[in-house]
Amino acid sequence: MSEIDLHKLSHSVALEKLEDFLLIESQTFGFSCKVITGNSKKLQNKIIENIIKKYKFNYLIPNTNLGIMIIS
Repeated sequence: MSEIDLHKLSHSVALEKLEDFLLIESQTFGFSCKVITGNSKKLQNKIIENIIKKYKFNYLIPNTNLGIMIIS
């Protein structure tokens, strides 16, 4: 599983990097990525609103680690 760490980046930079990363990764069959957000619910909500809904990706925030998102 591919991984990107957005922890400690500004939200605007994080969103830009993540969008580019996901568009490249989504070209592979059955892609799934781990996105490290830290414990920023605000960043996670921005990711959901600005990227996941836009490209119709699926996501999961595991109960065992609220600082990551699994996007597929």
